[in-house]
Amino acid sequence: MFSVRKVSLLVALASSCAAPLVTANSDVALDDLIVTGTRSETALLDLAGNTAKVSEQDIDLVRADNITEIMNRLPGVMVQRGNGQEHLTAIRSPALTGGAGAGSFLYMQDGIPLRAAGFANVNGLFEVSAEQAGGIEVVRGPGSALYGSNAVHGLVNVLTRAPSLDLEREIDVSVGPHDLYKFKGTVSDTVGAHGYRLSVNGTHDGGWVADSGFDQQKLTFRHDYLGDVDSFQTTFSAANLNQETAGYATGLDRYKDTEAVKAVNEDPEAFRDVKSVRLATRWEHELSDNTYFSMTPYVRHTEMDFFMHFLPGTPIEKNEHDSIGLLSAYYRELDGGHSVIAGLDLEYTQGELSEIQTKLDPAVGDPDYNGPRNKYVQGTHYDYDVNATVIAPYIHTEWQVAEQTRVTAGLRFEHTRYEYDNNVTGGDAVTGGTKLGSIFFRPDSRTDTFNEFSPKLGLVQSLTEDTSAFINLARGNRAPQTTDLYRMRGESNINITADSETVDSLEVGVRKVGAGIQYEATTFYMKKKDYFFRDSANDNVPDGKTKHYGIELSAFIPFAEQFDLGGSFTYARHQYDFDREVLITGGPSAGDVNEPTSITDGDDMDTAPRHIANIRLGWNYAPESRAELEWVHVSHYYTDDGNVHTYAGHDVLNLRANYQVNSNVKVYGRINNLLNTEYAERADYKNPGGGDRYFVGEERGLHVGASYSF
Repeated sequence: MFSVRKVSLLVALASSCAAPLVTANSDVALDDLIVTGTRSETALLDLAGNTAKVSEQDIDLVRADNITEIMNRLPGVMVQRGNGQEHLTAIRSPALTGGAGAGSFLYMQDGIPLRAAGFANVNGLFEVSAEQAGGIEVVRGPGSALYGSNAVHGLVNVLTRAPSLDLEREIDVSVGPHDLYKFKGTVSDTVGAHGYRLSVNGTHDGGWVADSGFDQQKLTFRHDYLGDVDSFQTTFSAANLNQETAGYATGLDRYKDTEAVKAVNEDPEAFRDVKSVRLATRWEHELSDNTYFSMTPYVRHTEMDFFMHFLPGTPIEKNEHDSIGLLSAYYRELDGGHSVIAGLDLEYTQGELSEIQTKLDPAVGDPDYNGPRNKYVQGTHYDYDVNATVIAPYIHTEWQVAEQTRVTAGLRFEHTRYEYDNNVTGGDAVTGGTKLGSIFFRPDSRTDTFNEFSPKLGLVQSLTEDTSAFINLARGNRAPQTTDLYRMRGESNINITADSETVDSLEVGVRKVGAGIQYEATTFYMKKKDYFFRDSANDNVPDGKTKHYGIELSAFIPFAEQFDLGGSFTYARHQYDFDREVLITGGPSAGDVNEPTSITDGDDMDTAPRHIANIRLGWNYAPESRAELEWVHVSHYYTDDGNVHTYAGHDVLNLRANYQVNSNVKVYGRINNLLNTEYAERADYKNPGGGDRYFVGEERGLHVGASYSF
C-alpha cells in the first residue's frame, strides 16, 4: 500500500533522474515542489512566504567555481566572493561580517545545519558540495517556526542529489585560467528498494593573485531505502580545504589596476585550512495513510585554522567543534485539508577556540603607522572551551479555512545554554602596558542561557489554478555567537554583553507557476534589534537597531520556440535605526589623528547596494544543449557606517554554453567577465589603519570542460 506521501517520493526520485534542461516550451521551468518550507515536499503555490530554488539543471549548466556564481541568480541574494573559496553573504541584508555574518544565516544540507548555531562560519557555504547538489533552496527573511537560531535574515538548504533509477556513471573534467583544474565523478543506481549515489569532486586553483590558490576535495554518499512502512535516507559528507589566501588590495580605487593587484599578494602569509565531516539518517515511519513521524539523528565535526589577515594584529585562530543532534517530527493530515507538524530538535556541542598572535604590534618600529598603537600584543589572546545545549520544541499548522484560502500558523521555543571555560589564567584584559591599554578582554568562566519564541502567521489565497498571493508575518531569533560573548574586542567592551538578536518581518507577495510566463513579486519590511556588530573603528556595538524594506522580482519568460528570458531584480534599503557617535584615534606618530564618524538614524548600512540584478537570456539551440548570456548588476554602495566612503558598483557579463555531442559525451565552456570589466567582488573601508580595501574581481577568463557518461 502506498500513501500519497510515498507516491510523491517516487515521483520526485524519477524526476530527479530525468533532469531535462529547461526549454522554451517546457511545462514547468520553476520547481513547483519545495522541501525547505515544511521539511517535507510542498507545492510552491501553497507556501505562505517566499522560497527560491536553484535547480539541479541550473547547477549543471553554471558549473560554478565559487558558490557565489549560482547563489546570486536568486532575488534578494548577494554573496560576495573574497579570495579563493571565501565569501560573505547578504540575504535581505547588507553583506554581514564577523559574528553577525556567521550568525544571521542558517546554512543546511537536507535540513540539517552545517554547523552548530553558536559556532557558525561566515564562509559556511564552502563546507557543502553545492557543485553536485540536487538543488539549493533559499528562504529570504526569518525562517519558519520549523527552523531555529541563525535563520534570521535567511536560510540556505543544499539538497543532496537523489539516487538514479538506473545505473549512472559519469566523470567530468574542466580547466580554466591560473592553473584551475576540476574533477567530478559520480556513480548511482537503484536496486529493489535500495538506491545509492556516491559523488566526489576536487579542485586545484593556482590562484589569480600571486602566492595564492587552493586545493579542495569533497565527498558525498547517499543511500535511500523506500519500504512499505519505513523509509530511510542516510547521507555522509566530508570536505577538506587548504587555501593560500590573497588579502585585500588596499588604496582608493585599487580594483581598477588589475595587473598590479594580481602581481603582489598583500598578505602572503595568509592561509585557511578547513575540514568537516557529517553523518545523518532520516527515518520516516508511516502510521497510517495520513500520519507519519520522522527522526533524524546526526553527528558532525568541523575544524578550521586560519590567518586573520583582516585584523591589524594578524593572529592565527584555531577552532573546532563536535555535535550530536536529533530532529524529530510528527506529521498528520486532518480532514478538510488541514495539517499539523509537531516536533522537537535537540543538539549538544563541544567546541573550542584559540587566538594567538606571533607578530609584534603593527605600530612597533613603524613611525608612519596610523592605527591602534600597542593594542595588538603578542601572545595568546583567547583560549576557551564552550559546551552548548539546544532544546527546541515547535508546532507548525496549516488550515484550509475556505476553498481558496489557506492559513499557516506556527511557534518555536528555543532554549540555548553555553557553558564557557576560560583556559587562560585570569579573567582580565590582555595588557600591553601602554597608553591605550588592550583591545582584548577575556571574561571569567561562566554559564549563559537564552530563551526565545519565534512565531509565524501566514495566509495563502489562490487566485487562479496557477497563481496565488501570500502574506507572511514572522519573527526570527538567534542566540549570540560564542565569539560575540567570549572573544570581546574594544576598550569599552568590558561592561557590555550580547543579547539575542531579533528580527520582525512582514512580507506580501504573488507568484505564478506552470506553463508559459512564471513570476514571483514580493515586498518586505523588517526591523531588527540587539544587532551585535563591529563598526568601522573596529569596536563592538552590542545594541544596534536596523530596518530593511524592499521589492524582489523574479521571472521566467519563454519566447520564439527556443529562447527564454529569466532572472531577478531587487530594490532594497538597509538602514541604521539608531544614532551612535564614534571617535577614531590614531597614534602619536600620526599626529594624534582623530577622525570622527557617526551612525545616524536613516543612514544606509555599509555594503548595502540599493539594487542588484541577475538577468539571463537563454537559447536552447539543440536537443539537451543550451547557451546563456548573463548580466550581473550591483549598484553603488557605502563602504563605511558613516556613509562617507563608497564603491561605484559594477556590471559584468558572463557567457556559458554546453552541447550534447551524443548520449555519452557533453562538452561545455564559459567566459567569465566577457567585457573584461574592472570591478570589485567586495569593497569596504576600515579606519584607522585600513582605508579602502577590495577583493578585486577576476579579469576575463575562459573555462572549458567535458563530461562522459557510461
